Amino acid sequence: MSLTLTRPTKTEPETTPPKRRTRPRFLKHVLLSGVGIVMMYPLLWMISSSLKRSDSVFTDESLWPSVWEFGNYARGWTSLSEPFEIYLTNSLVIVVLSIVGNLLSCSLAAYAFARLRFTGRKLFFAMMLGTMMLPGHVLVVPQYVMFDRLEWLNTYYPLLVPHFLATNGFYIFLMVQFMRSLPQELDDAARIDGCGPFRTFWKVIMPLCLPAFATTAIFTFISVWNEFFAPLLYLTDPELYTVPLALRQFMDSEGQSMWGEMFAMSFLSLAPVIGFFIAGQKYLVKGIATTGLR
Repeated sequence: MSLTLTRPTKTEPETTPPKRRTRPRFLKHVLLSGVGIVMMYPLLWMISSSLKRSDSVFTDESLWPSVWEFGNYARGWTSLSEPFEIYLTNSLVIVVLSIVGNLLSCSLAAYAFARLRFTGRKLFFAMMLGTMMLPGHVLVVPQYVMFDRLEWLNTYYPLLVPHFLATNGFYIFLMVQFMRSLPQELDDAARIDGCGPFRTFWKVIMPLCLPAFATTAIFTFISVWNEFFAPLLYLTDPELYTVPLALRQFMDSEGQSMWGEMFAMSFLSLAPVIGFFIAGQKYLVKGIATTGLR
């Protein structure tokens, strides 16, 4: 009796036709492109309106202007009480100082909640989270009265000082979640080397939190640059106006609004936001993706 061994035959993996693989991807790209065009339409409309005459902005429905009015940019730059570069400079100064204040104060508060152990830490953290649920307009009158008694009205102090006092619970929570994802052994190693809490934060934790810092900086830039209510409430001198208040000056109560010039300056005011976002986009995605991971 003889036994014969047969080698098992290899079964080739099934391959899907190229058309079946590329068709879903093509449809997905078409769908995403369509959604992107819809989302870009307001920006395209603003750019188109900045190149139209003011009396034809709302009558000419085409995105392609019938008459190109490039003079809107020159007139918008000089038609207000101050040159528009003054308002851009004011907004830039406020934004930079606000970013510095948020990064310093919120990172220190987040380090205390995330890495230090002290009595009442959980209670204070819960109170901090509670401030995120409080509507901002509830604090308008108390804050205005406080800044009035401090004689800070018509100055930049009401716009800047809160950022240096860690008043925004969202940024603190964002950094807390990121710092909790870092290994605790880093603090132990720094303590063995003789580092105190502040030096551990400055030398060890802070360099590892660049994604969270970039996320906070971008969100702060966008929110402060577009802030309209607070500057309107505290600033009365046109020389101190920010960009949103300056754009409001193109409109009057008699219906003689300079729409073309306003849209032209609105488009120019987007350039710093877009540039800052592009510069920190990589850190923004990394910071959001890693925040909350233990």
